[in-house]
Amino acid sequence: MKKHSSSSLSISLTFLFIFLLYLIPVKSQEVEDEKEFSYIEGSENGPKHWGEIHEEWAACSNGNMQSPIDLLNERVEVVEHLGRLKRNYRPSNATLVNRGHDIMINWTDGAGTITVNGTEYVLRQCHWHSPSEHSINGRRFALEVHLVHESADKKIAVFGIMYTIGRADPFLSEILNHVDEIMNVGDARDELGVVDPRHIKLGSRKYYRYMGSLTTPPCTEGVTWTILRKVRTVSREQVTKLREAVHDDSEMNARPMQPTNSRTVQLYTPRDRKY
Repeated sequence: MKKHSSSSLSISLTFLFIFLLYLIPVKSQEVEDEKEFSYIEGSENGPKHWGEIHEEWAACSNGNMQSPIDLLNERVEVVEHLGRLKRNYRPSNATLVNRGHDIMINWTDGAGTITVNGTEYVLRQCHWHSPSEHSINGRRFALEVHLVHESADKKIAVFGIMYTIGRADPFLSEILNHVDEIMNVGDARDELGVVDPRHIKLGSRKYYRYMGSLTTPPCTEGVTWTILRKVRTVSREQVTKLREAVHDDSEMNARPMQPTNSRTVQLYTPRDRKY
């Protein structure tokens, strides 16, 4: 009888342990509070020192598949087999968050899905970097939005869209009036109600694809990156407002370029149909 009780207790503890594992936050996601690091070159918590701040941020210093990178034409492989982007986004309740170095829209229950390499990912959030983190042939642009997606097994896929100064971006025009509510207040939040991510325009079927990392701590690798080839436009006022809304005393929130380290960078170009 004692042996049976001991066995039952062991099984119960095992199930409890598994259950508790599901309650532990996933460390692969970007940090919610960005106070502990900065983008100021030469500072103690600047980009060169991110990997020293926490043990779990070590990849920021010693990873070999880090992002962002320069999408140099000479090392890009043009392919047709990747296929068109499959977005199945939907309107969903969202919150605007001032994380300290950037402004983020967080969709509470996800906002639809994308399919990448046969895997379905749920859209969780988007945020902006200025100037753009990725570059094309050495040229950085005024702004870059990252749409962060997560699969059922916690893998990450990020869509990046770059912008140059020109006409105002319609999606930013929808949400920037809410930024005043969270100006200069770290971790401030404003409920946006229903936000439709389909209003974030792509504008091109061509895109780059490579394997990289998160561009903020913990710099987790294994992230599937998709960068739209078309550079869209944003107004100077919109970029300025996104920067002024945070309280980091920095003119930028873009991580320095990382070495490609012989990684494959593909450019999907659909075949022209001939009739």
